[in-house]
Amino acid sequence: MPNPEISAVGLMAKPRSERAATLVPELIAWLDKRGIAVRLDEECAMYAGRADGLSRADVAAQTELLVVLGGDGTLLSAARASLERDGRDLPLFAVNLGGLGFLTSIKIEEIYPQLERALAGDYRIERRRMLHAEQWRGDRRIASHEALNDVVFTKAEIARMIDLEVHVDHHFVCVYKADGLIVSTPTGSTAYSLSAGGPIMFPSVAATAITPICPHTLTNRPVIVPDESEIQVTVLYSSPTYMTIDGQVGEILEAGDRIVCRRSEHCISLVQPPDVLFFDVLREKLKWGER
Repeated sequence: MPNPEISAVGLMAKPRSERAATLVPELIAWLDKRGIAVRLDEECAMYAGRADGLSRADVAAQTELLVVLGGDGTLLSAARASLERDGRDLPLFAVNLGGLGFLTSIKIEEIYPQLERALAGDYRIERRRMLHAEQWRGDRRIASHEALNDVVFTKAEIARMIDLEVHVDHHFVCVYKADGLIVSTPTGSTAYSLSAGGPIMFPSVAATAITPICPHTLTNRPVIVPDESEIQVTVLYSSPTYMTIDGQVGEILEAGDRIVCRRSEHCISLVQPPDVLFFDVLREKLKWGER
């Protein structure tokens, strides 16, 4: 029997996906047959040939379960949209439509049995803490963001390094002269940070990783700090620097800008198959050896 607490399900999908174009109309029909109302983002409405598509924030605000069709990028966008529900918890049912997909752990061939279980209230939730970042220019805060994966600082010019001064809890760490720097949550430790040589962190670990990207000083290594620490990154000199949030939202930084990163008040809730654990995902996605 469907969970009486779930009367409406939201659908969000990756753009330009042939699999999503086929799956969305099927999902709408499947949910309609069970008496579940459906709210569609603009991509899903296009796939279904409908004109009632909503913004992702509106989809999240009007539903009790959010089905995300795509890869980790689509889920990152959905996660930020889910924060607009005034603090109400919204389970994210993330389906991997191809690619690596560390966060989208539900396989497309398992979608209907797993969704049946979720509608019946038979699912396991993983809570993932987000990262809050504020951009300060002098004594004025000019932007703030929530990140599920990471806050990344990169050079905005070809063949130029950037200089970033880092403090943790007001203690000076060092000046990184590098192609960039990644401040990562445990969830984001298997994303860009991993590619840059950062550590893999178990999702429930209360920590934040600071990972330099191609540092000029080879002894600059990734550092893990407690997640209650405040990390301040200051842009030095005038080398153009770009900050991105989860690889999707960006800001051009000026010399002297300070970015303050701290543990967010927000978490997201990922629906996970009951029999799939983190090390199972690592073995599958990273091709680690079986016993």
